[in-house]
Amino acid sequence: MKKSATTTDLRPQEHIDTELLVVGGGAAGLATAVTAARQGIKVTLLERYGFCGGGAVAGLSGTICGMYMATDSFGAKPEQLVHGFTAEFVQRMSEAGGLTPPIRYGKTFSLVHDPLAWRRVADGMLAEAGVQVLFHSMATEVLLDGGERVAGVQAYSKQGKLRIEAALSVDASGDADLFAMAGFPTRMGFNGQVQNPTMIFRLQGVDVPRFMAAHGPDTILGEAISRKINELNAAGTHKLPRAKIFLFPSPRENELLCNCTRITGADGRELNSIYVRDFTEAEIEGRKQVFEYARFFREYLTGCEKSWVNDTGVQVGVRQSRQIEGSATLANGDVVRGSKFTAGIARSAWPIELHAGAKPRLEWLIDDYYEIPYGCFVPMRGESLLAAGRCLSAEHEAMASARVTAQCFSYGHAIGHAAAIAIRENIAPRKLDGAALREILNRDGAGLN
Repeated sequence: MKKSATTTDLRPQEHIDTELLVVGGGAAGLATAVTAARQGIKVTLLERYGFCGGGAVAGLSGTICGMYMATDSFGAKPEQLVHGFTAEFVQRMSEAGGLTPPIRYGKTFSLVHDPLAWRRVADGMLAEAGVQVLFHSMATEVLLDGGERVAGVQAYSKQGKLRIEAALSVDASGDADLFAMAGFPTRMGFNGQVQNPTMIFRLQGVDVPRFMAAHGPDTILGEAISRKINELNAAGTHKLPRAKIFLFPSPRENELLCNCTRITGADGRELNSIYVRDFTEAEIEGRKQVFEYARFFREYLTGCEKSWVNDTGVQVGVRQSRQIEGSATLANGDVVRGSKFTAGIARSAWPIELHAGAKPRLEWLIDDYYEIPYGCFVPMRGESLLAAGRCLSAEHEAMASARVTAQCFSYGHAIGHAAAIAIRENIAPRKLDGAALREILNRDGAGLN
């Protein structure tokens, strides 16, 4: 019988003190960190990659979705719904040459970005605000004071462990990592089943004008393409598990951003990125599907005859994983009805976008929008801890709308202000008045009224 091994790490540990710790540098984490630092708060941002962007950059989702209203009016121009930090980031991206004009996506519009420009713009905003950034570092444990108060984290880095103590922490990990580590209540999907991940890729060598002339301005390709995919699947010549595909012209010349894979397990399950074996299987299967779709594009899509795969995401794009149980929860009906809240700190008109089955289901809210209340980011249990981003407290279908990029920027804008107030005034985040926070956001350009 083997003797029990002991664990050890003899590298020196660094101790860091900060006022606000933000874990995760995606859209929500970036907005949280920059907003709080602009209020004079000492902020540390912890990010596992060597760049900011989260799912938009590492996952190569490539679009800033959720910024515009949805309408059935043919030929309608984009009507901007989301302002504040989102609009500032979009402006900076445009000035950097890293963003397309609004592009048609079904009944609304989206913006397609260059991930390299995103990294550069984010670096600049963090530096300007004076945020301490720690790349290639990952939270591995939370520091608990009395069992309910989060006092920071212990993190992993190549130099050794980092003990980061903070007056307040924000979980912008996308996966509610800090909440799970602390044992605070979380939820996951519908009866534990989450939306499948996707491997997004960039296709170079495309004659984009010919492509657009043949397939039209809508980035959701039409039924003729779906029928062809189904025919080829039935004939056994191709393996294309998703028939409804989204192809976006990008800011780069001769390039399409391709959102078309549908990754499930070999056993048919929706894979969940929380689980290491599922995440690994998703990466391998995703890359297989990328090259199968690229072959289909070369063979059947006008303008793609000489195209090739330029890049895939650093990881699969994750639509859903763990979420917090909040003091408020965004309900499916709130999205469908266009609910408004006195404590609403962000708003959205993005459709409920469910990707189960071969064809994504889009449920639109036309000529209206709903709001997301502050309580969706305040935990049911736990002190000195807030959430930001797609791990908000929301029911399954509501989350399928509320998770996208423009809204995540808005959440970070709000939580950055909330954190700054809580730290300055030494009050618990759950004691903050959401309606008062809304007014502060409006004074900072959010345009919620």
